[in-house]
Amino acid sequence: MVQSYLRHGPTQAFGLICSSISNSLYDGKLAYVPALEDVLVWDMKKGQMLSMWHETGHRSEVTCMCRSPQENIFAVGYADGSVRLWNSAFVSVIATFNGHQKSVTALAFDAQGAHLASGSQDTDIIMWDVVAEAGLYRLRGHRNQITTIQFLSEPELPSTSTGSRSHMLLTTSKDTFMKLWDTSTQHCVQTIVAHRSEVSSLDIDPEKNLIFTGSSEGEVKAWKIDHESMSQGLVENEAGEVAKMIHPVTSLPLSSRHRVSQILFHPSQPYLAVQSHDRSIEIFRIRTEEEIRKKQARRKKRAKEKGKSKQKGKDIDDAVEDAMDVDQEINVIDLFTPYLVVRASAKVRSFDFGSKEAVSKPGVQLFVALSSNALEVYNIPPPTKSKEETPEATRMFSVDLPGHRTDVRTLCLSADDQILASASNGSLKLWNLKTTACIRTIDCGYAICSTFLPGDRHVAIGTKSGEILIYDLASSALTETVKAHSSTVWSLHVRPDEQILISGSADKEVKFWEFERNVFSNDEVKKSMTLNHTRTLKMSDEVLSVRYSPNGKLLAVALLDSTVKIFYQDTLKFFLSLYGHKLPVLAMDISDDSKLIVTCSADKNVKIWGLDFGDCHKSIFAHEESVMQVLFERKSHHFWTVGKDKMLKYWDGDKFENIQKLDGHHNEIWALAVSNHAKFVVTGSHDKSIRVWEKLDEPLFLEEERERELEQIYEDGIANALNRPDISIVNNSEADEQPSGEAAAVTKQTSETLMAGERIIEALDLADAERAAFQEYEGKVTQAGSLEAAGMQPPPRNPILAAYDLEPEAYVLRVVEKISSTALHDALLVLPFDKVVSLMRYLDLWAQKGWNISLVSRILFFLLKIHHHQIVTNRVMRTALIPLRVHLRRSLRREKDTIGYNLVALQHLRRRTEAERTAQFYEEENFDEEKVRAKIAEGKKRKRVSIKA
Repeated sequence: MVQSYLRHGPTQAFGLICSSISNSLYDGKLAYVPALEDVLVWDMKKGQMLSMWHETGHRSEVTCMCRSPQENIFAVGYADGSVRLWNSAFVSVIATFNGHQKSVTALAFDAQGAHLASGSQDTDIIMWDVVAEAGLYRLRGHRNQITTIQFLSEPELPSTSTGSRSHMLLTTSKDTFMKLWDTSTQHCVQTIVAHRSEVSSLDIDPEKNLIFTGSSEGEVKAWKIDHESMSQGLVENEAGEVAKMIHPVTSLPLSSRHRVSQILFHPSQPYLAVQSHDRSIEIFRIRTEEEIRKKQARRKKRAKEKGKSKQKGKDIDDAVEDAMDVDQEINVIDLFTPYLVVRASAKVRSFDFGSKEAVSKPGVQLFVALSSNALEVYNIPPPTKSKEETPEATRMFSVDLPGHRTDVRTLCLSADDQILASASNGSLKLWNLKTTACIRTIDCGYAICSTFLPGDRHVAIGTKSGEILIYDLASSALTETVKAHSSTVWSLHVRPDEQILISGSADKEVKFWEFERNVFSNDEVKKSMTLNHTRTLKMSDEVLSVRYSPNGKLLAVALLDSTVKIFYQDTLKFFLSLYGHKLPVLAMDISDDSKLIVTCSADKNVKIWGLDFGDCHKSIFAHEESVMQVLFERKSHHFWTVGKDKMLKYWDGDKFENIQKLDGHHNEIWALAVSNHAKFVVTGSHDKSIRVWEKLDEPLFLEEERERELEQIYEDGIANALNRPDISIVNNSEADEQPSGEAAAVTKQTSETLMAGERIIEALDLADAERAAFQEYEGKVTQAGSLEAAGMQPPPRNPILAAYDLEPEAYVLRVVEKISSTALHDALLVLPFDKVVSLMRYLDLWAQKGWNISLVSRILFFLLKIHHHQIVTNRVMRTALIPLRVHLRRSLRREKDTIGYNLVALQHLRRRTEAERTAQFYEEENFDEEKVRAKIAEGKKRKRVSIKA
């Protein structure tokens, strides 16, 4: 009989406020921040997490975020090169775009939110049509990772203008270049060598006149946009040179010369923020021309007074007059004046201005996402008239309690599995495992190991400085600090009879501590626990791990010399030495029946030993990197391992088989805790997240699991082979001549598109077989006499078609319609040519019946473009295409008539409502028609009203 195990699956990750690989967004109330593969929405005022945008099964982390002008729509880029559009109101994915080979590093929407541009580490820029959910084209030209993208539209055209607005796209890259692309011709119209080193950030002022770029050398440059030459296009000037659309202006002086990681203009207020230092953000105020004129007037006045007071002749007066003339011109640099510096409490990963105006305080909100897993909001006060007061930013809100500032180094569970204690460098946190809420946060030293003490009222922590700290959970207070060792405490363990705590340290000593419960009874009863040192076991090398056997007879000690020494617990006499690891044993555990000991090492191996004779049952190459922790599941020989390769693995210690591999963390896993009732495991990682993996009721068979892993490898291999850049997809002659053009098609094969292609092929096979069977039956009926025909039975319908009660062509359409529009083109590329011929016949039937004409047209034009050569040389296709052309034209004309009719009806309704509004005004007040029209037009415009108290 085949043995089955129970599968484990991930539940939500917690302990993470924001991860530092992507930018964050803020709207004045809510912060949208990345948390590895999810996006979290925080209410900054209340410090609450409102929602988590999580897609089941998707493991790639968020690398870039952008907000659409359309309400509630966000574009999120991931490390696997995909871009997802999320609706924040319904917390659901609207569309998924797959086109990049590497992680997405830049995103931008156009002014209407109809187009999205994405840039990636693979140096490509892809333009996506958000409405049609399809990739339009790919722009190639940069030689390194794209850092920022901005749409550059011309100043607003008058509403009567019929001219279409040409969109320009501005991109910067780590290759030091800034490029301007014309999206109508899909070509680069200007390449600017912007800086000497990589261009790290860019922003355009709200008036669309100035561009600011920042480099990794700490330099900020300003550029002027020439809208006139942009509207004319590529035109030569008198000298025969093509007119430039972007001109260099000046440099902006910064207080520090670090890498400029972000530049941002406030959308409505006159502020510019630049982050060039790890912890601080410089705020510049944008002055109006009026302010500058006043300042110049004051300067002239002072200069005149100086000239008069000194009265050193005519020369000075001439110089003053010259200065006056020069000052008449306003310099760009005069517009920007340093205002204040916002200093955050840790390294800043990204920042954003609150787009909605704050009501509570005057000033501007600045949101800051920190690399230390925390969020802060600062208030920038409005400028005052008095010169004495220097403006200072004040911190309004911060979210830092629901997570650790540094790596989670150690985890331990209470006996009833209700409370989890996690500790890092600086803080100990207690979590309710049912709600994953952080109940307590206590300051501590650099924690290395931890354990709950008997009774679950206290937690002991071993620190890097050699102390054992004891915390009372009820009062969240440090009750005792024991200076236990002179070096790092690597391991703590409580003896099974709960009388002794043992500690192992880098000072080559194992110490035994007895528990003493003190009761104070002056006024109130206080229970406290203290440690009494009873004896010491000196070792020959540093102690990395200590462990009691569950039957309480043996004590195992792992040393830095890669061996494990086993002693009798009561007499501390030497019993066994386990040697075989090539590098130090980092952790070990003994099974509940005290028969097996499992050790894990920095040599990437796990060894299973018998405790009777110290024989090595098996050595397993377990992880790709050092194995950090190992723990047995309660009452079984199954055990768990975690490693620096980001993997959690489940093993059978009797059969020496790997049961399950669980990947979820995005950095090395330091800590592991196993449930006392064998219901779940908890892992803590360098990515600052804590994850719970629950045991499900779903059975798991090893053969099926291995097959599934091999299938996954095979599918990924096929997709990667099809995505190789040297394979040209489009077979037309232009693509053959210019394989490395600036614009290219957007295609990327994934396992999803391969499966979609297979589904289309299966549907075509099924429908073709069904139609062939019925045609054969009809042929026999026509040949036979009337009596024979009456007795002939029709062939049985295919069970799938009978279940859905669909005709073959309707079934094929149903299958094709179910494929998402983003994956459709890539799925059609998988079809072999004989299936394309078959699909053409169904396209003809759909066009004839007028089914989903937009989809039919889209598929048809794509297939004609891809298989142009074969279709032209194939005579069979001619007979299929001629009726298809007739049917499709007829259907398209019908669609066009419907749309035209609807448009005319809508225009008629608009005219009618306008006429009714005019008539209503006439009835209310005796206006003449001109005044009424003026008032209606005025109603459409927003007016600023000044309200006096």
